Amino acid sequence: MAKTRAAKEESLAMIESRLGHASSMVLADYRGLDVAKVTELRRRLRAAGVEYRVCKNTLLQRAAKTAGIAGLDPWLEGPTAVAWSDADPTAGPRELAAFGRDNPELQVKGGLLGRQVIDAARVKALAELPSREVLLARTAGAFAAPMTSFASLLAAPLRGLAGALEALRKTRSEQGEAVASGD
Repeated sequence: MAKTRAAKEESLAMIESRLGHASSMVLADYRGLDVAKVTELRRRLRAAGVEYRVCKNTLLQRAAKTAGIAGLDPWLEGPTAVAWSDADPTAGPRELAAFGRDNPELQVKGGLLGRQVIDAARVKALAELPSREVLLARTAGAFAAPMTSFASLLAAPLRGLAGALEALRKTRSEQGEAVASGD
């Protein structure tokens, strides 16, 4: 059943909005996936905070043109599903890549990272990046390591002084015991 003009305009407005707000977008060909597999894919993507929709290529072309994004046309052939990630740009690519390993029927065509067009190889590279939380933890560790080393370096002379004073105290107490015992 064909969509009415109003429904198409509503879909176009939604796509334009998603193009403007998404941190990443992945275009995929879903031919060969049965309803159960598509349902599983949608569930996995939803759990990762990724929106997944099947979109008309003409609406995607019009929305991209309105948004000033050029270069998507080569991938807007055949059935196209779109996975939009808002917070974590690696979430959509990561989940699609994981699902694609078990279901080779799902083929990634290309996508967007912010407003930059990327091909399937770059989507795959994006999928292999660690999650945002892991990157933040690594960054925090990188900042903490030099501070820890610096604090240790500052404390080293004090530790050396404390060790020398303790050795001096031991030596004097041993000398004091030797004088008291008459040696």
